[in-house]
Amino acid sequence: MSKPFRGTFTVMITPFDSQSRVDLAATADFVDWQINEGIHGLVPLGSTGEFLSMTDDERASVAETVIGRAAGRVPVLIGTGSERTEDVIRYSREAQAMGADGVMIIPPYYSTPTEDELFEHYRRIGESLSIPIMIYNNPATANVDLTPRIVERLCRIDNVRYIKESTMDVTRIRDIMDFCGERMTVFGGIMGFESFLAGAQGWVAVGSNLMPREMADIFSLWSDKGDYDAARALYMRVLPVIRLVGGHRYVAGSKAALALMGRYVGEPRAPRLPLLGSELAMVIQALRQAGIKLADLPA
Repeated sequence: MSKPFRGTFTVMITPFDSQSRVDLAATADFVDWQINEGIHGLVPLGSTGEFLSMTDDERASVAETVIGRAAGRVPVLIGTGSERTEDVIRYSREAQAMGADGVMIIPPYYSTPTEDELFEHYRRIGESLSIPIMIYNNPATANVDLTPRIVERLCRIDNVRYIKESTMDVTRIRDIMDFCGERMTVFGGIMGFESFLAGAQGWVAVGSNLMPREMADIFSLWSDKGDYDAARALYMRVLPVIRLVGGHRYVAGSKAALALMGRYVGEPRAPRLPLLGSELAMVIQALRQAGIKLADLPA
């Protein structure tokens, strides 16, 4: 069995070039930077990675690049979500064949499946794989709510061993841990630091696209060193960045911030629009508040 996943995992942006083509060289460079900064794991092709705006060939090339560049230095979980069960199975098997350590799978996001349909969906996927599955609860975008009682049922499926719980209700972490016991390990989503306090063993974070070292250190300070005060102080320092990427414009905001940091990763694909005017000014303000000093920022 593989080593259990824990820590801060970056749900990666997907770099595009100036012509909106997938930039695999920039992707590989981004992987190196994240790992060198101390991130604990990587999750390409999640919502932040714009997986819904990419072709199958592009998805495969990004997965292969991230897995190959990480080269076992940190775990890589590939986002393999799709509306159709057969497509999820195909993406997941491809990721497994490439050497992924696991997959992260959001529920079908349009058909509003029943509990029985969700169970059958994940059961079929689980039976097709030998690597761990992280289910992803984000009812705000998926139109499906994996409640703790539904998670209790899903954890009976072999390979469904992790969940990214991405609501604002951290009591769900308590309930999932109570209902599922050792069969399910919880990662926070939106609420990272707060999730650690509730017992989460990790955080699938958007903000670590911008501040991987700091977001990883929050987990390490709390979970490995038991230094609550230092973890909270660091959390409060990076809070402007967490807020910046916590809203609807999280993809555009992350990409704009990285460009201001000297890491051009292109603009988001349509229908998303790049940040302009006052929105861009908010990014600059957040970076400054978090202590990121950039020569390219206006005075």
